[in-house]
Amino acid sequence: MNVYDFKAKTIDGKEISLQDFKGKALLIVNVASKCGFTGQYEGLENLYKKHKDQGFEILGFPCNQFGSQESGSEAEIKSFCSLTYGVDFPMFSKVDVNGANAHPLYKYLTSEKPGILGTEAIKWNFTKFLIGKDGEPVKRYGSADKPESLEADVEKVLKT
Repeated sequence: MNVYDFKAKTIDGKEISLQDFKGKALLIVNVASKCGFTGQYEGLENLYKKHKDQGFEILGFPCNQFGSQESGSEAEIKSFCSLTYGVDFPMFSKVDVNGANAHPLYKYLTSEKPGILGTEAIKWNFTKFLIGKDGEPVKRYGSADKPESLEADVEKVLKT
């Protein structure tokens, strides 16, 4: 089992297979529009623009589980990300990342790459998972890890 075994709904409501990203390095991020970390959209977009032609994709998954910081509709989220941060990387429909209703992709990611002290739960928005070109999770990053600090790891994964 790997990331390519999952499906997800795009922010426009179309269900796609993550097989569509096979052979690419991925950064999967749970995002929110009204969070202290929301400014990371800028760094994520810069990282995406710099490496997308090398086979790198960022997949943004809005989540409203942390302080109701993503309470808008998919259309509102899409508009906010595009107009405020120029987000061009793929965005998906809102999901839960923790609990019984967590998206199966997130259940898989958190079990494969637990956080500090082995906890599987995601603590806040903008937790990031780096995925190798083989679909296997490589590393988990916390909310405070800025996108620009991941660049060396992204470049390393792109070379493998």
